[in-house]
Amino acid sequence: MSLIKSISGIRGTIGGRPGEGLSPLDVVKFTTAFATFLKNANPGRRLRLAVGRDARLSGPMVDRLVVGTLVGCGVDVLETGLSTTPTTEMSVIDHHCDGGIIITASHNPKHWNALKLLNARGEFISDAEGKEVLRLAESPDLLYADVDDLGNVTTLDDEIDRHIQRVLALKLVDTDAIRKANFKVAVDAVNSTGGIAIPRLLRALGVDNVVELNCDPTGHFAHNPEPIPQNLTQISDCVRQNHCDLGIVVDPDVDRLALVCETGDMFGEEYTLVSVADYVLQHTPGNTVSNLSSSRALRDVTQRYSGCQYNAAAVGEVNVTTLMRQTHAVIGGEGNGGVIYPELHYGRDALVGVALFLTLLAKRGMKTCELRRTYPEYIISKNRKDLTPDMDVDALLAKVAKLYNGMQGVEKVTTIDGVKIDFADGWVHLRKSNTEPIIRIYSEAATETRANELAQQVMEQI
Repeated sequence: MSLIKSISGIRGTIGGRPGEGLSPLDVVKFTTAFATFLKNANPGRRLRLAVGRDARLSGPMVDRLVVGTLVGCGVDVLETGLSTTPTTEMSVIDHHCDGGIIITASHNPKHWNALKLLNARGEFISDAEGKEVLRLAESPDLLYADVDDLGNVTTLDDEIDRHIQRVLALKLVDTDAIRKANFKVAVDAVNSTGGIAIPRLLRALGVDNVVELNCDPTGHFAHNPEPIPQNLTQISDCVRQNHCDLGIVVDPDVDRLALVCETGDMFGEEYTLVSVADYVLQHTPGNTVSNLSSSRALRDVTQRYSGCQYNAAAVGEVNVTTLMRQTHAVIGGEGNGGVIYPELHYGRDALVGVALFLTLLAKRGMKTCELRRTYPEYIISKNRKDLTPDMDVDALLAKVAKLYNGMQGVEKVTTIDGVKIDFADGWVHLRKSNTEPIIRIYSEAATETRANELAQQVMEQI
């Protein structure tokens, strides 16, 4: 059993003993701690939180525990039911809530679930705030409300539709162009809430011919839910067999977007953000942000536009959104298919990614594979270096940073999140694991051979 407490929330496997997985007692404990944290930050106020969930099997059970606990804490709840992560984030904003909880383990398999914690801006709480929630969870002084002060529950049934209408209203979303293009699109929603949201969005955008694959939100995931190539053979075949113009894949909570070309080949998760950013920058020049482990292609595309600057944040959505605000970025996200478009909200959102990408594809008048070839070609290699438990990983990474800083052929060394070494023709990013004595090593270059060479060079130094 596993229970992971991190900047992205409380995540664990269902079942087992309390403290070893995400048991009912753990759900109550961490929900109470989050409610207490928000109460402490808003003394004397009656709080209101939005709660939504994906379709995984444990969702109804965890949802009842979360909602009941919040009511017991004297918090009013807006219950959005089956929803998406970006939809729940927007519910917090639209209904002026004090925060929110999304019940989803994102791309993890079905035996996982999690509590993702949102602030009043509909964004993930910061690392410092998360640590305070964890401290409160172990406190013996948590209090619940008296009977006259219990919270109330309001059920909201149309939040996905509200979200779709907000996407359609964006200036850069052109439904007329999409309708005229007469696209045929296949969708794989891995039997979660993307099966509700994405086909509905496509038809609202003017796509009448939608081939639905795994769109029944039963929670019985048809395949490993992480939208990476080895898990997407089914939709690849579907796109080819049905002569589709595009395949769309989302993870269970619909904040990651992967695309499939008309040939059945992968567009590349890293290139979801790159292509959408290209379209946004063409019409609204400005800055861009992604995390340190995302493709250099976003930097290259950003620099095609005069006066536009690319910046890299530490890994983690909250770090990306923070830097986006600081640099006034017009588009940003993460290389795992996460598109963040501030014109709508500061959160990874597959719905807005679909709408902007289809508009781009329609306006360019290209096939999907042709569009992909207009972007710089990079390959990311992922490796790991196993260490002994007694090794001082931080000291080791500091030595690596010192070694490469100023070395010939090295453009820059960044240490805001592990160590990233930028070479003229690629980069290597080293991050320590929080749960194992290993260093994860990501590298990128124009070819897989060169990416592996760069990684091997640094691994030998380690």
